[in-house]
Amino acid sequence: MGGQISRPEKKGVVMPQHAPLKVARKFQRGQEAAANKLPTGYVMDDFLIPRKHCYLKLLRLNRVKDYLLMEKEFIQRQSKSGSIGEQQKKERKIVNALRGSPIALARIHELFLDEKHAVVVIEGNKREWYIPILSIVDKDLIRIGALVMVKAQGSLKNVPVAVVGVLHDSVDTSSSIITKLEKPPKESFDDIGGLEEQIQEIKETVELPLIHPEYYEDMGITAPKGVILFGEPGTGKTLLAKAVAHSTSATFIRATGADLIQKNSGEGSKLVRELFRLAKDSAPSIIFIDEIDAVGTKRYDTTCGGEREVQRTMLELLNQLDGFESRGDVKVIMATNRIDVLDPALIRPGRIDRKIELPKPDEKTKLKIFQIHTAGMKIANDVKFEKYASELSFSGADCKVCETFLPTALLYEYHFTPILIYIYI
Repeated sequence: MGGQISRPEKKGVVMPQHAPLKVARKFQRGQEAAANKLPTGYVMDDFLIPRKHCYLKLLRLNRVKDYLLMEKEFIQRQSKSGSIGEQQKKERKIVNALRGSPIALARIHELFLDEKHAVVVIEGNKREWYIPILSIVDKDLIRIGALVMVKAQGSLKNVPVAVVGVLHDSVDTSSSIITKLEKPPKESFDDIGGLEEQIQEIKETVELPLIHPEYYEDMGITAPKGVILFGEPGTGKTLLAKAVAHSTSATFIRATGADLIQKNSGEGSKLVRELFRLAKDSAPSIIFIDEIDAVGTKRYDTTCGGEREVQRTMLELLNQLDGFESRGDVKVIMATNRIDVLDPALIRPGRIDRKIELPKPDEKTKLKIFQIHTAGMKIANDVKFEKYASELSFSGADCKVCETFLPTALLYEYHFTPILIYIYI
């Protein structure tokens, strides 16, 4: 009875003594690991600590940025060079306008100290002229004996007004070839009756390469070098060449095959070289060689000195056609009535890239030609051009016969006496 009675133990959930401490340490270690493991793009004290793949991406973007900057700089340079080219074209047009037309060649016999005036002598003439030197002329090339271009006036276009340019020392114009350069002619395509297909062909061959040479560069093709016009006399070969020179505002240099034939050996070849050199100095320019069959006939063995000289002249012409750049501002137009007698080497592709035939006008074309020539005339009511166009057979040049009777019609209009009419005719 006297023993102590122990109380029964309470049954329930027994919590371990060290469990809370263990869980706390585990939780603490997790927090430390999370703190040490920074997320991508985490900013710490204003410093970016990226992962490896973000750094590689940054390098790729920087490389793309460098490529874009290079492309931007290239485009800026290209646009700047294009603007410079356009500015040069504008300045060239201004200089050509200041030079005027026509232009003659002369030699400087005396030069004054101010370099603003000189005494010149036109080629083929012994008369001296005291004229000013324009500011557009390169003064470094001016010297006594230099070959210069002068603006000519007067009824015969043989009176120099001012020095407008200087040619290279190697140019020699002692002979009678091309002593005058013609500025763009006044004849246009509107002055041509018919020949729609021929006009389109010469525009594609001559006009487009002179105005837009970049089109051929973009397409990776070579621009045509020249064209030959062939057909019967009076079909419009010369008029077509002048019209394309007018549309391109190019200097028109005209020569004939007979001009290239010289008596002394080697002179013909020399004239051909001077012709093309003069065209390059006056670029953009068009060389029109009429009656090319006089110098470009088929070659054959001969012992005649004159025939050998003609063949040497043609060989130099072939060399010049191969030599000058196709994209240059110099184009060649030839004309002939007998294309069948020309040497095949002269008119092969690569030298003459297009052959354009000009046929005799049909009835519709004749009516257009009559309308062009009589546009400013007073025509009687009984004049029927349809009758003349259908009954008569003539060329385009023959249609200009209506202008021949203008003096007679003028005298009758103002009631002059028949005696005066007879004397006038």
